[in-house]
Amino acid sequence: MCGLVLAACTSDTLTEAGTPPTFAGADPNRSAMAVDVIDGDTIDVQFPDGRIDRVRLLGINTPEDGECYSTEATEELERLVVGEAVVLVADESDRDQYHRLLRYVENDGADVSALLVRDGFAVVVVREPDVARNGVLRQLEGEARTSERGLWNPSACGPARGQASQLAIAGLRLDADGDDAQNLNDEWVEVQNTGAVPADMTGWGVRDESSSHRFTFPASFTLDGGALVRIHSGCGTESADELFWCTSGSAIWNNDGDTAFLVDPSGNIVRRVAG
Repeated sequence: MCGLVLAACTSDTLTEAGTPPTFAGADPNRSAMAVDVIDGDTIDVQFPDGRIDRVRLLGINTPEDGECYSTEATEELERLVVGEAVVLVADESDRDQYHRLLRYVENDGADVSALLVRDGFAVVVVREPDVARNGVLRQLEGEARTSERGLWNPSACGPARGQASQLAIAGLRLDADGDDAQNLNDEWVEVQNTGAVPADMTGWGVRDESSSHRFTFPASFTLDGGALVRIHSGCGTESADELFWCTSGSAIWNNDGDTAFLVDPSGNIVRRVAG
């Protein structure tokens, strides 16, 4: 890409079908050179004064290192930005807990997060208060999912499992009564077998939008035809219809908005429900 167009979000609509929007009016002092890619959503940039800083792209999440589609996402981000002049556009937050800059990264006027979402290399993540472009990103994600691009392809991570068609995310409770961290079992996700044949759930999993919380079904756990299992965030005694993530210290699901993903043993996304 060439011909840098400075940018700041001006619209939540696409410029044309399937094309990420461009944004105009960014602070020219935020120009930098992308010098390295750490993973599919993190880069190093060099500012005109020689400073090098690490940037976490806002609005998206890509698979972690070693996971299905992590290599593809990293390589795509390298193709999009390495050696390119980019513009860094802030939302509300400046840095995260790892001291990385939180920015929308734009190359030639196009939001790189939007490009990654559009082509199925990334999923949208809600991180309040940095949500200025989430409307556009959600729209692009919907198009990628409908078209089965990238990680939305049913066999992106390996052969699709035959029982996938009969499994569904039946419910998602993000906000427990009271203090979520003190009432973890009142937030949950439900998985249902909508078919008539029992489903072996060994190796299947559930994860949140950020991918920082992951649940794996117990070995040999079977979900009977028509049955539903509720997976609580806290601890408890497991049964045929109740399982427990057994996290501690903090809630799993983001009250401001989150997405539950059901993934098969290969890592393919089989179902998703946004709450």
